[in-house]
Amino acid sequence: MAIIDPEINSAEMPVDFVNSNRSKAMEKLIMIIMMACSLIAVLVTIGIVASLIFEAINFFQRIPFLDFVTGVKWSPQTALRVDQVAAEGAFGVIPLFTGTLLISAIAMLVATPLGLASAVYLAEYAERRTRDWIKPMLEILAGIPTVVYGFFAALTVAPFIRWTGGSMGLEVASESALAAGLVMGIMIIPLISSLSDDVINAVPQALRDASLGLGATQAETIRKVILPAAIPGIAGSLLLAASRAIGETMIVVMAAGLAANLTANPLESVTTITAQIVALLTGDQEFDSAKTLSAFALGLLLFAATLSLNYASLRIVKKYREQYD
Repeated sequence: MAIIDPEINSAEMPVDFVNSNRSKAMEKLIMIIMMACSLIAVLVTIGIVASLIFEAINFFQRIPFLDFVTGVKWSPQTALRVDQVAAEGAFGVIPLFTGTLLISAIAMLVATPLGLASAVYLAEYAERRTRDWIKPMLEILAGIPTVVYGFFAALTVAPFIRWTGGSMGLEVASESALAAGLVMGIMIIPLISSLSDDVINAVPQALRDASLGLGATQAETIRKVILPAAIPGIAGSLLLAASRAIGETMIVVMAAGLAANLTANPLESVTTITAQIVALLTGDQEFDSAKTLSAFALGLLLFAATLSLNYASLRIVKKYREQYD
């Protein structure tokens, strides 16, 4: 049996043993840092949700919850002083929710076919060189600030829609849901295109080979084999894009206006939940008033809606990955 000399110091220990201890210490340090970062992210999320819930409770102590979720009129102008003559205010969220859904629906109608078509082309038809310069150009759209899209909608798209509608005898508002929806659809095209491209590329090559081996054309293979196989992932990308459209603010403020009209006409001016949150919290406001607190109730409603969409999309994508990984 070998006897270890106790007089041997650490400098005389094997180099591999020392390096192994250093590697384990470094791994432990990295793990602690990552756990701390994860904990910070969780605590920040909990803090945001808690602040929304706390202020929303204060709001609902003044305005009944049923009046908020079932009201059809939004006019949050309340009296700031007892002796001030003003309306009691109306806090019905249905006009805001309807405007949000209208603009988001227009955006999805624009982005879905364009995004899916570009994804199919890049994944199935484009050559490697063509793909290498088309895909970055598409993704540039995702990096453009939303305020730039807002300027484009307000200064170019909205006047064009108003001029076109006027030439056809239609009455078009200077700020319309159609203008905001069209530009918002252009903004979310890269989100649908990029995610759908990755999903289509993840479809096993064996499915393509089997379809082509049976005599199907490439178009038939895409339509009857690849797209049905990629539907779960594509649905997830569409839900993520919808949540992005629902949460957009600047384009709505600059192109659709702040009028809380309860209408399904895309040529009229409407507003969204996010636009009203900006309006309620902008300027010199009394924080303890129902008008200001209503922004937190709107934020909580928006948080619940986007959380539901994100959860549904993640569940769909998870199911898809479990099927093909």
